[in-house]
This record gives sequence, C-alpha cells and structure tokens, in this order.
Amino acid sequence: MTNSKLKTQNSKLFKTSIKLLVLDIDGTIAGESNTIRPAVRQAIQAAKAKGIEVALATGRMYCSALRFHQDIGSTMPLLAYQGAWIQDPHTQKIHRHLSVAKATAYQLLDYFEQPQLRSQLSVHFYINDRLYVRELTSETQLYSERSGIEPIAVGDLRQVLADEPTKVLALSDDVALIDRLLGSLRQRYTPAELYMTKSVATFFEATNPLVNKAAAVRYLAEECLGIQAANVMTIGDNFNDVEMLTYAGVGVAMGNAPTAVKNIAHWVAPSVEEDGAAAAIEEFILLR
Repeated sequence: MTNSKLKTQNSKLFKTSIKLLVLDIDGTIAGESNTIRPAVRQAIQAAKAKGIEVALATGRMYCSALRFHQDIGSTMPLLAYQGAWIQDPHTQKIHRHLSVAKATAYQLLDYFEQPQLRSQLSVHFYINDRLYVRELTSETQLYSERSGIEPIAVGDLRQVLADEPTKVLALSDDVALIDRLLGSLRQRYTPAELYMTKSVATFFEATNPLVNKAAAVRYLAEECLGIQAANVMTIGDNFNDVEMLTYAGVGVAMGNAPTAVKNIAHWVAPSVEEDGAAAAIEEFILLR
C-alpha cells in the first residue's frame, strides 16, 4: 500500500491537531550510526518550535536512552523498557516502574536453560537499570557496544533475583529460533501474565503484563498533558511499536519496518536511512 493511498483513506483522521509526538529510537530516529540523524534532529526541533511536545519510547534501558533524550532536548519523561520504566530526567522522578514477578523470571530462566536452548541464547536480566548476564557472549558484546552499557557477568542469574527484573531479554542470531521461542512462550503465558514482543528480529523481550508502549504513551498524553489519543502522533519500526501506533491518532511505521507492522500503521514513511521520521514530521506537523 502506498503512502498516497493511506493518506486518502484516512484523510479525515489526519485533520486532527497533533500536540504530542512520540518517537522510537532504534530503526526510527537512529540507524546504523547509532545517533540521531541530522535531518531528523532538525525536524524534531522544528516541531518543538511549533509547540509540539516530543518524547521518546524505547525498549532500551533508561540509562542507554538518556543521551537521545538529551540530544533532542525533550522536556517530557522518558519511556524506557517498552514503557515499564517512566522517569523524568530533569527531576529524576520515576513516574512508573512495573517489573516482572520473581516467580515468572525464575520460570523464564529455567526455560532458557533447557539443554537444547542454553548454548543458543544470550540471556539478559535488567534490574535497577543495570544489565546482568550469565556470561559475555558475542551477541551480548555487540549489544553492549550499541547500547553503551557495561554488562555484569554473574554466572548463575538466579543470584541477582533478590529484586524483580524490569525486563528479561533473550538474544540469538538465529531469527527462526527467536520466532519459535516467542510462539512457544505465548502458549505458556497469557497476555494477562506476561507481555512478550520483539524489538528487533533477534530479540525476544518479556515485561510485566501491564507494559507496552501504548500504555506509556497514554500516560504521557492523558495523565501528564490532559490530551487525547487523537492529538498524539507516534513513529516506530517494529513489533514492540504496534500498540502505540494503533493507539495514536496518527501512527507512522518506518519503511524498514516488517510488513505486519506497516499494515497496521496509518502511514508508512521512508526508511530510517532515508530520514523517514523527518518526512513523517514534515507531512503531519510542519506542513499543517
């Protein structure tokens, strides 16, 4: 489906006034360079100049996402860990922190450490905004380099479960394995028990069942700003963005998003390396 068809079919929808813009980071405003692309930064600043509030919603750790929040000069709370952790960097106030129950974390670890899976997965536990791993695998090292976070290798991850994890992540270069993992665990846990998603094809992520980016964006819009979904625009590129794209009055998928994500979006932008987020901001905010 082309952009023009999408715009025609939703012409009434896009007459609304956008007051809050929420952006994903990886694959949306940051591509291979792992920094915000200049054209995107310029478009964000232009939107802010029109009085639009701008926020970030990411699967990243809070400490990993903070530099992007600072780069765009956002005055809104930062939505990290798919929205499980909402914190205002200016006041340090934590608005929300929803964690995975210890019993569930133990169950997931037992599942990941089955003989047929243990050697194929790198398991990450995120506790108190720190990253704990069993060992430093090549996948973890690459993750560490991009996120700018130093993982803490502890051997048996059970020893760090005195506190509940904010997020549990399993990595593998085998995309089919991650898909099978997601399918299998969705049969074991209902949405009321665990929220499971993929932020990239090689990441399986699990959080508290009340967590998703839409819930976090709704909190910013309705509780913090007193506006409705119709006044919100969201931009994302992967399955962990689906809920917030659906919630918003204008939900934009990046051109590099999976087809299933594009299909639920109101509009499809060019890819991240083509400054798609800037194109979407221009289309729905700067030209209106």
